[in-house]
Amino acid sequence: MASHPMDEYDSRDTLRTVREEEDVHALWESRSRVVLSPVAAPSILGLFGFATATFMVASNLAGWWGTSKSLIYIVPFAIFFGGLAQLLAGMWAYRARDGLATAMHGMWGSFWIAWGMLELLMTTGTIPMPATAATYFPAFAFWFVMLGLLTGIGTFAAIPRGAGMVGTLGCLAAGSDLLAIAFFTGNVNIRDAAGWVLVASVGFAVYTAAALLFAESAGGKTVLPLGKAGRAANIPGRRIMWPIQYPQGDPGVKVGQ
Repeated sequence: MASHPMDEYDSRDTLRTVREEEDVHALWESRSRVVLSPVAAPSILGLFGFATATFMVASNLAGWWGTSKSLIYIVPFAIFFGGLAQLLAGMWAYRARDGLATAMHGMWGSFWIAWGMLELLMTTGTIPMPATAATYFPAFAFWFVMLGLLTGIGTFAAIPRGAGMVGTLGCLAAGSDLLAIAFFTGNVNIRDAAGWVLVASVGFAVYTAAALLFAESAGGKTVLPLGKAGRAANIPGRRIMWPIQYPQGDPGVKVGQ
């Protein structure tokens, strides 16, 4: 079948457009300069901050210690370590071009600051504390509806990062969903179960942060496997990261101090 003359014209025009785009790309590539501003892995700080604050509150929810009134003694620590430190980690993750860490640390850092402020305001009598806040608290339940949903999305996005991050976010999402149900229904048993699930998230978070920290201190070698895709990434002692650095350089020019 003979082709229409216009078809040949369109083909030549498309080819010309592609070549022009390639020429423009090559021009920009040859004249562009990338200035690097390296940062340490922000999730090390973010996960440690999250794990510590979450463990203290989740263990209380699970009934390991204290009462609901004991939480006021955790508030300052949760605001600064679980909140501010994690929020800063999220902003440093933004500089590291890590969208997942930016979203998760930024979101949960903001949560801990908000949670601390809520506890502080209720304890000081600035706002009334519901009589059933420890069991039935629908207004607080709505916090965990969205936290559970967004963290669940982050869990699927974390699959390429390995089992460590998936376990952290997966347990965190499940714990948030259970807390939402508990505060909607006033069911103490579900609240206790949520505490246990959140403690499991803490375990994954500590392991993941430790693995990132050891890998950085070891110059990119795997010390604790994170369950990433590919066998080489999970063999202790195997180097999976080669930092670009000047070996005899000063801190900032070479990795570490």
